[in-house]
Amino acid sequence: MGRLFGTDGVRGLANSGLTVELALSLAQAAAVVLGKGRVADGRRASGRRPVAVVARDPRVSGEFLSAAVMAGLASSGMDVFDAGVLPTPALAFLVADLPADVGVMISASHNPAPDNGIKLFAQGGTKLPDEVEDRIEAALDAPKLAPTGVEVGRIRRFADAEDRYLFHLLASLPNRLDGLHIVIDCANGAASGVSPRAFADAGARVTAIGAEPDGLNINDGVGSTHLDPLRAAVVEHGADLGIAHDGDADRCLAVDAQGNVVDGDQIMAILAIARAERGALKDRTLVATVMSNLGLGKAMAEHGIQVEYTAVGDRYVLEALNAKGLSLGGEQSGHVIMTDYATTGDGILTGLHLAAEVARTGKPLAELASVMTVYPQVLLNVRDVDRARLGGDEGVAAAVRAEEERLGDTGRILLRPSGTESVVRVMVEARSEDEAREAAERLAGVVKERLGT
Repeated sequence: MGRLFGTDGVRGLANSGLTVELALSLAQAAAVVLGKGRVADGRRASGRRPVAVVARDPRVSGEFLSAAVMAGLASSGMDVFDAGVLPTPALAFLVADLPADVGVMISASHNPAPDNGIKLFAQGGTKLPDEVEDRIEAALDAPKLAPTGVEVGRIRRFADAEDRYLFHLLASLPNRLDGLHIVIDCANGAASGVSPRAFADAGARVTAIGAEPDGLNINDGVGSTHLDPLRAAVVEHGADLGIAHDGDADRCLAVDAQGNVVDGDQIMAILAIARAERGALKDRTLVATVMSNLGLGKAMAEHGIQVEYTAVGDRYVLEALNAKGLSLGGEQSGHVIMTDYATTGDGILTGLHLAAEVARTGKPLAELASVMTVYPQVLLNVRDVDRARLGGDEGVAAAVRAEEERLGDTGRILLRPSGTESVVRVMVEARSEDEAREAAERLAGVVKERLGT
């Protein structure tokens, strides 16, 4: 059996791979590992029981999964605050703000409605390191906490959860959004209530789409993975820009007034330059992944900003930010982390700060995004290959060197093995899409020939 935790919590098909029984047991195991500091009677030395906050996105299975999670925590002697439907970054904020010992988010992010997931957060609203996840997984088969009488945890509604988060978002802004018309695509997800409200309270005129969740339509043709509805709506309404979230609102992609997509790399470029000008970009350094566009690094260099690169995944970006005390990082996919205000990617926070820069400068989003030249990028998946041999094959290495010499400093090549399947990903950036595709196809052919199974 493989590791239960994936790159972002435990995910699966709800009521099949991800069952009520698993959700209950996972919550009980988390209470054992994360509800630490107990004294003999099950209470903390501070005199209170450990506290957990639970939230979910609006997919229908979240109702019974969150009930199972809360039952597991309360039956283990933890007091539980039920925050209802809220974005993942809101849950992370509330764990720190309350403060609580454990946070549990029931969401499968950008996945379709039949899927779901369980994401765990520790004190301070931080995601768990692998070592702690492994301890929780091991605790699934260990004895559970089973207090009785007055030591059983209580479950209560977190009545002001959304208001606390909203106030936090608005307090982070350097300026208001008055005069802007913004279309927000909420992906029929967890942002449907709070995101339009946040932008409106910040002064923008808001048109919301994908903001009518019914438990089944989350991410269905809308949101950050389906940008065409937002592009069309921005143009139709003559809006200044559009903001797209995913199902749990930890991502933000944007659309300019002409309907052109502004991706996570461009958003980071805009925010990094703005923060550097204000002296708010720690060490004038941005953290990005190796999949970020070549144009991001070139744009940052032109503005005297250093880029630190990590492996793919927002958890690795966050690790680098925390290790070096940096303030801004993220991924091309729209996971942007602003550590001055959040412990995880926050799509609403990111969108608000992007819109604030449009309002502050009076420049259209397209003009701000033009600070970065986006190099055409082609990604090919080479299947049925022995990915473990990738790093040691001289034939592949020689082919890469030849293509890099051909591209010079106007292109970039990245070959990386998939972590979950027998696939090698070949990514090439170049001055033109044709040039990138030709190089990628040549390399894919070499990988298939040398590593094919």
